[in-house]
Formats: sequence, C-alpha cells, structure tokens
Amino acid sequence: MFCFCMEETKRDDEDMTVVNYTIINDYESTETEDIKTKSHRQIQHTEHNTAGRNCYRLTAVCAVLMCILLMTAVTVLWVKYNILSREQDQLEQERSALHHVLLNFGWRVFKQNIYYISTEKKNWTESRQHCIKRGADLVIIYSTEEQEFVSKYSNGTRAWIGLTDTDTEGTFKWVDGSPLTTDFWWNGEPNDYKQREDCVITGHAKAKSNISTWADYPCNLLLAGICEIKIFN
Repeated sequence: MFCFCMEETKRDDEDMTVVNYTIINDYESTETEDIKTKSHRQIQHTEHNTAGRNCYRLTAVCAVLMCILLMTAVTVLWVKYNILSREQDQLEQERSALHHVLLNFGWRVFKQNIYYISTEKKNWTESRQHCIKRGADLVIIYSTEEQEFVSKYSNGTRAWIGLTDTDTEGTFKWVDGSPLTTDFWWNGEPNDYKQREDCVITGHAKAKSNISTWADYPCNLLLAGICEIKIFN
C-alpha cells in the first residue's frame, strides 16, 4: 500500500513537471512573440521616422532649389533691365545727336519721318531727282497732322509735293504709286488750267488758318521741293 502511494506521488510529480514545462514553454513562446512584435513595431517606427525625415529633407531641398531659381531669374531680369535701360539711354542720346545734325543741315523730323525743303528751284521732275539723290523722295502726305507740319515747315513757300496726274488726267497718284485718299486742295483746285497742269504744289495761297493749300501747276515751273525720308513705311 505504501509503495503504491509513492508511485502515485511520483507520477503526480512527473505530471506537474510536464505541466510546469508546458507553462514555461508557453510563457517563453509568448515572451518571444512579444519581443518579436515589439521589435517589429520598433523597426516600423524607425522606418516611419526615417521616411518622415527623408520627406522633410526632400521638401527642404526643393524649397532651397526654388529659392535659388527664383533669385537667379530675378537677377537675370534685373541685369537685362539695366542693359536695356542703358541701351535706351544711349539710343536717346544718339537720336538727339542725329536730330541736332539734321537740324544743322536743314532737315526736320516729324514723327518717324525726316523732311527737307530744297533751296534750289527746279521743275517737278528735277526736284524729285534732287530728293532721290539724297535717299529721299518728294513728300507724300497722308494725314491732317502731316499737312499741318508741312505747311508750318514750308512757311507758305510754294513747293512741289510727290503728287501728279501725269499718267491719267484727273487721277492723282503719289510717287510711290498709291492713290490719293486724303486731299487738301485750295478752293477751285485742281482745275488743270489750259490742260497743262499735272503736278501738285503746297502753299498755293497763304492762309493762316487754312491748311488746304494744294493746287495743280505746270510741271515745268521752277519751284522749291519738299523731300521726305520715311524711316518706317
């Protein structure tokens, strides 16, 4: 009877040992999994922090590059502005000097064109040739403002302009072949007096408040001529 009890006790101890071993193994397994989970979380957290830092660095680099590009663009524009300003100032100085030279030679500037009244009296054809030799032609007048300028510049002097109906009587054309669209005829003009007036002058009559002073004259009369150089056609 005693031996049986001892045997039972021994078996119980073995069972407890197995149970304890199982519990220990379970605990160790659970602890190992917790450690792995914790380590995995730490790795994920580290990776997240690294990605965040990388994103921040990339954003900072982009911002710096944008600032550099902006400053470069501003610098380039400022340099170009200064260059253009200097060129414009130089152009104005050259234009002023050229204007002064032209004035000394009797030429006058109106808008984009240059004008000159010949001092030698010639017929219409010779007056035109005189202008052409100087890189100009007899004046073509397209507007009221230009006629006002010509009238003031010529000061009432009778002078040839680049208008004629030599090719077809009554059909006046400018020396460049363009038709007459705006005219400033004196009262009763043109009249083709004795059927021999085919060339046009300005300054036919002196009128302080009237710029309409054109008239057709015989082309062989000796008069002054108004030359014009068109800078921009």
